[in-house]
Amino acid sequence: MMNRLTISVPEQMNAYVEAQINGGRYGNVSEYFRDLVRRDQERRESAIQELRAMLDKAEASGVSSRSLPEIMKAAREEARAQGLLDD
Repeated sequence: MMNRLTISVPEQMNAYVEAQINGGRYGNVSEYFRDLVRRDQERRESAIQELRAMLDKAEASGVSSRSLPEIMKAAREEARAQGLLDD
């Protein structure tokens, strides 16, 4: 069963959607938005799986022998090396 959903978008977004349809990639607005939702669902599921894998790896690594200040210092140094921290 399909449900009807009404949305409002700015003219610029509407023009973009229409261009996607006129370009032949999608048959109509509904196909375009269904594809967007599917892609978002896939992206989110992938992110959840990646996070779970990271958590499993962290848990398997055991308990660190470093103190919290040592861990924080190492994290700051890594962030600086990656250009994520300025101070």
